[in-house]
Amino acid sequence: MSCLKRETALPSPAGSDGRDFNAFDVMQPRIPTATPAEAKNGARVKAANVPPEGVYLPNNNRLAPHMRSPEYVQMSTAAAITLGVMPGKMHRCGCTRCLNLLLTYPEGCRANCAYCGLARHREADRDYADRNFIRVDWPAVPMDEIIEIVARDGEKTPFHRMCISMITHPRSDDDTVTVLGKWTSRIDPATVPVSILSNPTTMQRKDVSTLRDLGADIFTVALDAATPEIFDRTRGKGVDSPHSWKKYWEILEDARDIFGTQKFGAHIIVGMGETEHDVLTLVQRLVDMGGHSHMFCFFPEKGSLMDHLPATPRDQWRRVQLARYLIDYAGVRVEQMTFDDAGRVTDFGLPPGELDGVIDKGLAFRTSGCPGKVAEDISACDRPYGDSPPSNIASYPFQPQAVDIRKIRQQLDMERPGEAFVEDEDLEPENWN
Repeated sequence: MSCLKRETALPSPAGSDGRDFNAFDVMQPRIPTATPAEAKNGARVKAANVPPEGVYLPNNNRLAPHMRSPEYVQMSTAAAITLGVMPGKMHRCGCTRCLNLLLTYPEGCRANCAYCGLARHREADRDYADRNFIRVDWPAVPMDEIIEIVARDGEKTPFHRMCISMITHPRSDDDTVTVLGKWTSRIDPATVPVSILSNPTTMQRKDVSTLRDLGADIFTVALDAATPEIFDRTRGKGVDSPHSWKKYWEILEDARDIFGTQKFGAHIIVGMGETEHDVLTLVQRLVDMGGHSHMFCFFPEKGSLMDHLPATPRDQWRRVQLARYLIDYAGVRVEQMTFDDAGRVTDFGLPPGELDGVIDKGLAFRTSGCPGKVAEDISACDRPYGDSPPSNIASYPFQPQAVDIRKIRQQLDMERPGEAFVEDEDLEPENWN
């Protein structure tokens, strides 16, 4: 069996209290403050009532226009570059193969998740259309323009998948149906399959069925928190937010019944105070249901209620990435693994030679998400640098090369004898995307 030989906790400058993991007692969000009445519910944008004019790029020093879905949606910076509606490039990768779309309204998301840049508590300092989300800006584009570009490209489209991300808003359910219907009326889901990143708080079972019937291929639920306690303090009552663990699981189970095996999944953020055993037990539960886990590394999103907290130490993250891949794709069960008193993986349940082969292949350390057209274990949703800067990559949006594997092995404390130390890349912030 292949072990991580660990007599004492390895110090990590990114971890909490010198530990190589983010402990529950440290990862406490700030308490949200009250929003002035003049800033609530998108009041500034609605009062000015500036009409939108084509593509809107956030932070361009003009008042955010009065944009609403389903006519407008936002998209990730990588998706906007790939679509050709804004200039730019991504470090070491060709942007993205997933067209991530986000519903948008002046009122914004009415939830208040502690780690999210779109959270309601940001009303006081930033209009919704200008808020950052998973480290980047999200330009707003007319939905008709998006469909026209993708339909024009046909089979030559660079996108392997499209994803509609819902938010907590009274119009979100109906507008998701409209956006999906407009898309599938022009673009064959066989050419560009569609995923739904749902908002369980406002949904019923019939809503899940409607989206499947309209052509959605995969349905996901952003649990994000790995335990009910962390969910409550980061997404529920602890931050004056409407979400509940129970409701999220109800919709996830509906998705299992309606979409079927391998066609549903859950997002999980690693490093918000859970143990590695906690998160990998959740991964196993999802696999046993017939679904998949889509993993994110916690990053302190600027402007969020957790932006003062440490990012997930890379040693913790690499252990969970590797173990999650083995459970999801290699038939290893969490019960075969060994954990220490702090819940850290000390044995992955595979003979050393087999484990080395998985590490060297590198797929375990790529971004996880809904599959594209390459392989089941290669995500179309590669989210370039959505959970880390390029100078210290968490989720690789490209195939890791030999130098990357050496660095990953160092982070796992599983270096081969004689391998040279790999320094972090020296990248200036202006080169980050």
